[in-house]
Amino acid sequence: MEKGLVSVIMPTYNCAKFIGETIESIQEQTYNNWELIIVDDCSTDNTKDVVDKFIKLDKRINYNCLKKNSGAAVARTTAMNLANGEYMAFCDSDDVWEKTKLEKQIEFMKVNNYYFTCTAYEQIDENSNSLGKVIKPKEKCNYNRLLLDCPVGNSTVMYNVEKMGKFEVPNIRKRNDDALWLQMLKKEKYIYGMKSVLMKYRIRQNSISSNKFKVIKYHWILYRNIEHLSIVRSVFHIAYWCVIKLLKIK
Repeated sequence: MEKGLVSVIMPTYNCAKFIGETIESIQEQTYNNWELIIVDDCSTDNTKDVVDKFIKLDKRINYNCLKKNSGAAVARTTAMNLANGEYMAFCDSDDVWEKTKLEKQIEFMKVNNYYFTCTAYEQIDENSNSLGKVIKPKEKCNYNRLLLDCPVGNSTVMYNVEKMGKFEVPNIRKRNDDALWLQMLKKEKYIYGMKSVLMKYRIRQNSISSNKFKVIKYHWILYRNIEHLSIVRSVFHIAYWCVIKLLKIK
């Protein structure tokens, strides 16, 4: 484990259109002691070609491709196992970081002695235009609060590997990132939120998360099969999530 190094975890699949902008946002960080670990879930587009252009010029970028299409959870776990850093940060291959993201978040963690953190983020469209909506995290969020509506943006999360260790991402197709945070909150009581907007989250029309009916199925799998909640509690949490989406609170 290398002191001060941030391992950036990036699973990807058919993201050639966006991954270049995402990588550039990492390269532009004011904190430059990082490694980027990209694990490709057997993309069928030219994602590898796009990434290769960056690898030739930046040795901090590592590209790995799974032997077969296995889902984001397997890709994310594979990347985490390859990480060498004291810190681990997560970035989806279509999101964009602000230039000071790593610098400000590490400072936030060190000053407050926090091991598990996230930040506020802004929503953008497929053309990187702002949608005028900012999602702010809770000041601190525990396991039970996260179960309600997961007020955490995946590409904002960073944690101290030296203090918390490594984790395996539960193998479900959707909401595996939420499942990971829940696993981590069984070890660390809170995830602490920064009010600074340090990430841009891309809303894509053809993504799994844009199909709310499919997402409900994965909510059920998370609550029942992964977290082993009762039927009553699982139904409650799904109903709560549906109300939030209908009211467009998040």
